[in-house]
Amino acid sequence: MDEYSHFVDWDKMDAAIQMQDSKELICTDFQEFKQLARQGCWAKNHSLRAKVYLKLIGNIPCRTVTPDANVYRDIVGKIIGKRNAGTLPLPEFVDNSLVPNYCLNAEGIGAVRKIICCIANQFPDISFCPALPSVVALLLHYSRDEAECFEMVCRILACNDPSKRLIDQTFLAFESSCMTFGDLVNKYCQAAHKLMVAVSEDVLEVYSDWQRWLFGELPLVYVARVFDVFLVEGYKVLYRIALALLKVFHKVRAGQPIESDNVQQDIRAFVRDIAKSVSPEKLLEKAFAIRLFSRKEIQLLHMANEKALQEKGITVKQKRQNVHLAVHAENFKSEIVSVKEMRDIWSWIPERFALCQPLLLFTTLEHGCSLNRLYSHSEGHEPTLLVIRTTAKEVCGAYLSTDWSERRRGGNKLSFFGTGECFVFRLQPEVERYEWVIIKHPELAMTTSEPGAKSMQVSTVLSSSSILSDSSDRLSPFLAARHFNLPSKTASMFMAGSNECIIIGGGDGQALYLDADLNHGRTSHCNTFNNQPLCSENFQISAMEVWGFKDTMNV
Repeated sequence: MDEYSHFVDWDKMDAAIQMQDSKELICTDFQEFKQLARQGCWAKNHSLRAKVYLKLIGNIPCRTVTPDANVYRDIVGKIIGKRNAGTLPLPEFVDNSLVPNYCLNAEGIGAVRKIICCIANQFPDISFCPALPSVVALLLHYSRDEAECFEMVCRILACNDPSKRLIDQTFLAFESSCMTFGDLVNKYCQAAHKLMVAVSEDVLEVYSDWQRWLFGELPLVYVARVFDVFLVEGYKVLYRIALALLKVFHKVRAGQPIESDNVQQDIRAFVRDIAKSVSPEKLLEKAFAIRLFSRKEIQLLHMANEKALQEKGITVKQKRQNVHLAVHAENFKSEIVSVKEMRDIWSWIPERFALCQPLLLFTTLEHGCSLNRLYSHSEGHEPTLLVIRTTAKEVCGAYLSTDWSERRRGGNKLSFFGTGECFVFRLQPEVERYEWVIIKHPELAMTTSEPGAKSMQVSTVLSSSSILSDSSDRLSPFLAARHFNLPSKTASMFMAGSNECIIIGGGDGQALYLDADLNHGRTSHCNTFNNQPLCSENFQISAMEVWGFKDTMNV
């Protein structure tokens, strides 16, 4: 075997990998390297992968004082002493994560624990890093000795390039990543998300496992292929792979009974046995087929989730009531929706607001049918939730990302504002959430406010996929520009309000129009993707409620 085989149990390894001769990879162009990583150029050559890892990790920009192999040799004897390496206790920041075997021999398993203990000594600022055992175990495969593995892991942890995010090292960063993953699942894996909501009381608890799927449950051959691409392209790759795993899980398990209490274990077991469902190459192919947000957009979404957690005092792991089950039956009362239906809505909203509880701001039953009163009770609250029941017993509504006071910017004219997090939904007769769109030509959006008009003229809607593709140099309107001090041109128009009407650009061609008296409404439907309409084209309102988001956390 080669110089990188010291810690490997070759009897458990793929024979095809053992038989490969050592090679050199000569490549300096990033795009070429990116393609080689995705194609698995070094996947079947153990020593070549080791050399590639050493080169890629060696090029990571790090803090000036980053522990290296010599530091490890100096401290390992003092820290470990004569203790049995195989039974060394791991630091609390790994959160009881198991050390994956990854076809390591007994010496390798002990070496992983020794390296982690030395890392804890050199990185006192790490407070939460459950992925670390997996990363150390994987890199030990491709290291000549413990010291070299220690140095590679330290370089990953000490990366100081603000544009290159690698491994979460605090609970705040980890929890924000879980919330961001939940937001991405909500947008890109809606069928799987719907299943998770149906079978789990706490969907974010399921999604909080996403890093464990990758760094803990995935078999060695899969996690190594993921790591190949991760070292070249960064953190976004991890989201892609986790989304692809969830899509495959839903496809394979659709129609099969899933016990609510065991959905986390079901997914973990599925990922461990992923080879029965999809090959590493096919998994990566599915992952890169997802048209994900740009790296910058995902970073901004992560920042928004992190800010929401900070504002609620959730910065360290603690024993507390589940913050993600905000819709409590004993505190919730609505004339239109049930607790279960509100929980369904809550599963669609951005994770940073799912930390809050619903707060009733306006109801036609109490405040009457007045658009001005709706505005007065809703202003100062952001975001808000609009729920409508029609006289035909249909129930629909909208999630509105922006304060209605923004409408005043247009004076007496119909003013358009909002972000791409707005969406419309239907609860009765069937549950449906519609993807967001923008109103492309707002000046054409409404030319009449007569209740009897056959159809509203919000026919100029544009699908989200078109938005992302025609302006690659801009942020998508999914994110609120003002939250991140971005130019106003990055925002788009999803809501409109005046003294005469409200217009909400929904999704998949859906849009909603409400008259000033709050008695009549109309919808626009472009039959995009053959979705059913939001509700009747012309409808009469039986009841309406506006809900805000109340922070009742005890911190």
